[in-house]
Amino acid sequence: MAHWFHRNPLKATASVSFNFYGIAGSPAANKICNDLRTTRARLLEMFTDITCNPEIMKNATNAYFSLLQGFIVSLDGTTQENKLRFIQNFKWIDTLQGNAASAQQDAIFELVSMAFNVALWYTKYASRLETHIPRLITPAEKGRDLEPRVIDAYTVQSQAEAQEVTIARAIELKHNAALIAAIAFETANFYQKADHTLNTLDPEYSSKWRKYLQLKQHFYMAYAYCYHGQTLLATDKCGEAIRSLQEAEKCYSKAEALCKEYRQTKGPGSTAKPSEQLFFLKLGGLIKNTLEKCQRENGFIYFHKVPAEAPLLELKASYGLAEPIPFEFPHLSEQCTPEVYATFDLTKGAKDDKAKPKQEEEVKPVKEPDLKPQKDTGCIVS
Repeated sequence: MAHWFHRNPLKATASVSFNFYGIAGSPAANKICNDLRTTRARLLEMFTDITCNPEIMKNATNAYFSLLQGFIVSLDGTTQENKLRFIQNFKWIDTLQGNAASAQQDAIFELVSMAFNVALWYTKYASRLETHIPRLITPAEKGRDLEPRVIDAYTVQSQAEAQEVTIARAIELKHNAALIAAIAFETANFYQKADHTLNTLDPEYSSKWRKYLQLKQHFYMAYAYCYHGQTLLATDKCGEAIRSLQEAEKCYSKAEALCKEYRQTKGPGSTAKPSEQLFFLKLGGLIKNTLEKCQRENGFIYFHKVPAEAPLLELKASYGLAEPIPFEFPHLSEQCTPEVYATFDLTKGAKDDKAKPKQEEEVKPVKEPDLKPQKDTGCIVS
């Protein structure tokens, strides 16, 4: 997967102590603070643990989020903001902005930033995001991870990559060519949509990502035209089939050129090598062989005129499209009761200086494990 999918880096964050001595006025309140610190540290460790799987990640995420919601959800029976929401400062690096960190003294900023990282981890293993962002007091700046265009691009890319698995499976099981063409066309459109979502962002940090989205769009358009050509040939429309295969050849050549541009473009994230993968290379051979077959049969049997214009693809997949799974936060931790909440006294202030935000603390990039690609079968894309 590391050589087929482009991945932006995980978000890095400063450590958080949750030391509220003086404010936390009971043993139960202090235990919540201690558990917040340890469950957060545990979750951050899971992002770079090569043995972590979705079940472990889900458990680690639920453990932290169930406690963090005690700083967000109203626990005193009123509709007012939780009094603990703005007590702790959090600092996060954005995936597209280098090492420049954003800081907000807001538990919701921590919630959506950590949730973003969890979603990004799933795209590296593979999943999706959520709805608290509009509640932020400080809106996301242009190009930051929580900005709508960046969120939308990650979401659409995730859906497109999920459909890549469906396409590979359909090819492997030799499904109907019309179905494969339709799913490939829908996938290409997803990549185009993700690319267009980023077109107003600064090219300095979006160009590499956009090159990846563009090469995948042309690659799957090549697949769509190739399998659409097979469908046309099967219905004795040989001239149109030839023109469809010629367009597939054109899209494939454009995808090859974009692979080179992508490798040469500087920007955040890993550099995938799709053009070196068998799944990519096999398509070139398939297009060439199918086109030669169509031309041969047209010269001996059909004698059809080849249209000047490529066929207009208006393909809709009847099934096989990936559906995103809604993300749900865990229930509030049983530790976070109204009685314990009442023992947090903000009027006393924190006695320990460690509770104050470290303004100059450096946030170092996350060092992710270097995963070796598995054996390439030509169809399995992850």
